[in-house]
Amino acid sequence: MHALTTALRGFVLTALLASGALHATIARADEAKAVRIAVIASFDSGKPTFNGASEIVRREGWLESELKKRGVALEYVTVSSSAVATQVNEALANHGVDFAAYGDLPSIVVNAGGIKTRIIVPGGAGMNTYLIVPAGSGAKSIRDLVGKRVAINRGRPWEYQFRKLIDQNGLKFSDFRIINLNPQAGAAAIAAGKVDAEFTLSESFLLEDRKLAKIIWSSRNEPADWRMRAELWGTEDFVSRNPALTQVVATAFVKAQYWISQAANQDDFYKTAARAGTPESALRRQYGEDNVAWKDQWSPLFTPGLRQHYIAEADYAKQVGIISTPVDATRFFDSTYVDAALKELKLDGYWNAAPIVSAVSAK
Repeated sequence: MHALTTALRGFVLTALLASGALHATIARADEAKAVRIAVIASFDSGKPTFNGASEIVRREGWLESELKKRGVALEYVTVSSSAVATQVNEALANHGVDFAAYGDLPSIVVNAGGIKTRIIVPGGAGMNTYLIVPAGSGAKSIRDLVGKRVAINRGRPWEYQFRKLIDQNGLKFSDFRIINLNPQAGAAAIAAGKVDAEFTLSESFLLEDRKLAKIIWSSRNEPADWRMRAELWGTEDFVSRNPALTQVVATAFVKAQYWISQAANQDDFYKTAARAGTPESALRRQYGEDNVAWKDQWSPLFTPGLRQHYIAEADYAKQVGIISTPVDATRFFDSTYVDAALKELKLDGYWNAAPIVSAVSAK
């Protein structure tokens, strides 16, 4: 009798295990067979280097390894830094990618076009923008440039920061002679004296180091929501159908941002990032002169500043006609995957949960 009971228990246990395995197999069968991530890349001798945390994710190989265990392929879809918005949004519209690591304004535009995406992992504190003038210029503020030629790449994420700056000073676009130039062309125009100012990114440091320009304003002295942002975005369709795969991707990016955030890895990060085209000296100034601590520059937390930024920028995009359909930015935010990643990686409390603010705005 005892032997029969034991046998029955073994049969039930085997059946339950088989049932669980079957359910797991069915669940895996329903998963996508590939994860496709759009990343900004630069090429040197045919070898790509991705921007920011994306390069660390690729280099460390953890994401590829974890997906391979599930029978899922990892595909990186590279886009040029000079055409990020167009290339990524076209890929999203054509269902060619599932995730994208890119900037804020284009993500609002794609949502206005009916392609629903959400933020899976915030990219950190955000990047600063800069107002520069030729080295010999007497201009000291945006007010000194009224009626002057100002270069800015219209429709790119940093247009919003320029608007905030002129609004703060009681000015408007029509108060300037706006010249629509990408950062590279704008830098050349500054160096040649063909424009009186440029509103741009980290190229500012290169020009300043070469004594061709000087920085007269930076967003690092403004509230956190003034910063230009880039996040890991996921399509609503893929995320809703593949929550487990989405979690694997989110955890990989949180791991990468944690790795970068450690002081011991700063030099390695700078050398790696420099391969994407920005000299190491400029990168060290870009991050090292920030008012936000190095660790917090890579925080994946959903802060109030993040929320405020996207809601305000979506309103701006509608107000100035960049989009015709209003976008409810409140639905962009869901910390589910970041929360789970932090717990899995035992990083709860590693980053400050308080809003990330600059020294000036904290006063």
